[in-house]
Amino acid sequence: MNDQTLEMTGISKTYNRGKRGEVQVLRDASLTLDRGEVVALVAPSGAGKSTLLHIAGLLDTPDSGSVTIDGADMTRLGDRARTAARRGQIGFIYQFHHLLPEFSALENIVLPQLANAVPQADAMARAQDLLERVGLAPRADHRPAALSGGEQQRVAFCRALANAPSLLLADEPTGNLDPETSDQVFGTLMGLVRDTGLSALIATHNLDLARRMDRRLRMDAGQITPA
Repeated sequence: MNDQTLEMTGISKTYNRGKRGEVQVLRDASLTLDRGEVVALVAPSGAGKSTLLHIAGLLDTPDSGSVTIDGADMTRLGDRARTAARRGQIGFIYQFHHLLPEFSALENIVLPQLANAVPQADAMARAQDLLERVGLAPRADHRPAALSGGEQQRVAFCRALANAPSLLLADEPTGNLDPETSDQVFGTLMGLVRDTGLSALIATHNLDLARRMDRRLRMDAGQITPA
């Protein structure tokens, strides 16, 4: 088995900004993520971290370079295969939870599993287990509006892990929370990641949180260097 969950090599990406002309967001950016490794991606606003995460998560394609996940070159896949890889191999966490407001916490975790053809009984059991791990089993039937910000984000973590991905991509996962809640919620996230053994690339401005991860990378002017 390949020892790397994610390998990005020579990634470049340019966007046409209309009157502003072309803007090169990524310039020959490369990184690797070993199995079970949690890596912080520290970057100022506008450095290209969201674009990098979108390309790593197969939501966008690079102009040049390659993305390999679990030993398979994803840049050559068609749309259907890329969608299947996103559903089964990659979990996403954003700054805002993006939970579906009309569904309960439990249902928000069940739905991505049903989309991945998991039997409903198995999906329910998986969702209940994840909520138990983050201390939210008693809140399973609550809709997002009835949950605190920290609780909403913990449900979002569970949803990201619902299909047991090998790769977790997080973009400022605690950036919408106050410092105390951020620290508690990040601890929950790290516990989940360690318990499941998956690899995680976590973009953050918070240097204190970055220091709690296995390794730190810095992104500036579209390139990646050790932090």
